[in-house]
Amino acid sequence: MNTDRGGVAGFRLTGPTWAGDLGIWSSAVAADGRRGGALRFDPRLVADPSARERLIAAVVADRRLTQSGLTGLVPIADLITAQDEVWLITSEPAAPTVRDLLSGAAGSPGPDAGSAATVLMETARVLLAVHSSGLIHGELHPGTVVIAPDGSALLAERGLLDALLGRPPAPERDVAAWASLARGLAATWASADREAAGLLERVAATASIRGLAAARDALLAGRDVLPSGFTTRDRLAETLHRWPTYEAPGRGGPPPPVPAAPDEGEIVTLLHVPGTGEQRTLGADEHRPEDVVLRFGPGVPAETTAAQIWRAGRDQQQTEPPSDRLRATSVPHARRRRGRTILSSAILALMVVGALALWLFRGSSTPLEVTKVDVSAPRKTQGCDTTVKITGVLHTNGAGGEVSYQWKRSDRKEPIVQTDQISSGATSHKVSLDWTVKGEGSFKGTITLSLLSPAPEGKKVQDRATFTYKCS
Repeated sequence: MNTDRGGVAGFRLTGPTWAGDLGIWSSAVAADGRRGGALRFDPRLVADPSARERLIAAVVADRRLTQSGLTGLVPIADLITAQDEVWLITSEPAAPTVRDLLSGAAGSPGPDAGSAATVLMETARVLLAVHSSGLIHGELHPGTVVIAPDGSALLAERGLLDALLGRPPAPERDVAAWASLARGLAATWASADREAAGLLERVAATASIRGLAAARDALLAGRDVLPSGFTTRDRLAETLHRWPTYEAPGRGGPPPPVPAAPDEGEIVTLLHVPGTGEQRTLGADEHRPEDVVLRFGPGVPAETTAAQIWRAGRDQQQTEPPSDRLRATSVPHARRRRGRTILSSAILALMVVGALALWLFRGSSTPLEVTKVDVSAPRKTQGCDTTVKITGVLHTNGAGGEVSYQWKRSDRKEPIVQTDQISSGATSHKVSLDWTVKGEGSFKGTITLSLLSPAPEGKKVQDRATFTYKCS
């Protein structure tokens, strides 16, 4: 299959292409006219076989979420390799995104405060459902929020970048990203409506302090200041249909056939269903294959580790000589009793080892908690034009993870937000802030250190310190 001639796995690549976090996206059209998307991964991200295995696992998990009834994710049709390139095929378009609508005008009127609230409500719902399944998105931003033809918001690229980079799941990163999205929409789509913009700002702060569910509830509680049609997505749908590059399903007549091109390498799906042992290579006209264990293309590992173990066990059963099985039924009773005793001992030992491993695993997977924060400032009066060193300590439960906190200075309205990565094993983490004061006069500075995440529900974790400045 020649992927340079406008087609891949039975999809015709059409329209503009755009760069994303993972590679190059293209619009795609199937032979029956259905529109979708195609992502060609950056070769550097998928060069490591272990990264490919993690990618496959993330895609399988994403498809299971969709199959379980969760809406709000861009559905994935397949993950394939062709000519040493890895492609993700989606069965719905992956554009336009919120970033696209922010970057250019689609006509007047465009997205408004109600449109912003629609996007935030729907993305919050999907993220909460994903988190309840033990998964995360990992790279939420305006470029991964897709606006569907009916005006609904869909999340793309769920879990893919984290899988390729081998990053551990951190739901608080999704929450922080959602809060950032809310602030961005407050400053753009809602900028003409002061009350609505204020609501979105408060919702963002609520997410940072109390979590995503509380932020969603706050948004619903303040819906009286939003345009009346925001729950019906009308404004977003109208904006989308005025978008210059938008093509509604079925618009423009039947699509031209996929260009015929000689196969220059195998096209194979990387997805599989446990228990299926068939192997085959996709034909050029196949675009939505059933999930089977398949032979990989050039340069791709033949099978995952799990598949190799499964296949080895199956082959051993199929090739064991019948005479060996017959001899096993005629051993003396004493030998069978001795074998059962050895087997029982081995099983008991495995159970003990498994229980120990489970205990260790549970201990290592304990989520990070910050129980207390302390902050201190110099007691000595500070002289002219000096930089005051403020120090703080975050007391934790010893687990590792990401922590987000903010400094609030008495001479500033906007807080200073910082994020650190804490290693497991340590029960305290030191932080610091430099506060420069210049000029003549006397000044009493107050600094407040507050935990943003992970924070206990309904409880503020913070501390305050003061210092004196005098210059004459």
